[in-house]
Parts: sequence; C-alpha cells; structure tokens
Amino acid sequence: MGIAALKTKARELKKNIVVLYLAFKHPKTPLLAKIVIGIVVSYALSPIDLIPDFVPVLGYIDDLILIPAGIAIAIKLIPAEVLMECRERQNSLSGIKKNGVYAAILIVLIWLFILYLFLFHCF
Repeated sequence: MGIAALKTKARELKKNIVVLYLAFKHPKTPLLAKIVIGIVVSYALSPIDLIPDFVPVLGYIDDLILIPAGIAIAIKLIPAEVLMECRERQNSLSGIKKNGVYAAILIVLIWLFILYLFLFHCF
C-alpha cells in the first residue's frame, strides 16, 4: 500500500469523527468505546501532535497511522446498531461544526494551562 492510498484511507477514517462524537453521546455505547473515542477525538482535534509535523517522515505518522488506527479501533468497539444510528444522525446535524469549534477552543485552553504550569511553576 502506497503513501497515496494511506492518505486516502486516513481521510475516509477522519470523516468518522462526527460519527464518533455522536456515538460517544449515545447511551448504548460501551464505556471502553467511550474512553477510546474520547482519546482519539481529543488527539485528532488537538493542535499539538505526538510527533511534530516538521520532523521529516516521522511527523506524519500520527496523521497516517495513529489517528486512523484509533478511529478504526473505536468503530470496532461500537455496537453495529449504534453505529448505524449515528451515521444516519450525522447527515441531519448542522450544529456539529459549532460544537467542534468549542471543543477545539477547550483543548487549546487546556494546553495553554499546561504550558503555563510548566513554564512558571517548574522553573
């Protein structure tokens, strides 16, 4: 499988972020699936990568492997009927982008708080 095929597969899996968000809120989603979804969505929305993108070759590992693998694992943990219901609801949602912006702002604020603690309380 070439790089182009991996990028295409990664894009397809990233489209499932909204489905994962809906599954996270669904009452029939198991706890383990909710934990994995929370980790994957938080990392996918986080502006900080495990491996920075400017690092040659390795910088794209999280975009090409880690996030899609996490999404695939989360999808496997969600019951089929919940997954189908969430995919149907995905098409009818319009306010999800607004919630995504709020989630991104929250994640940035958390990282800024951690940076503040590190810079002013560790030195």
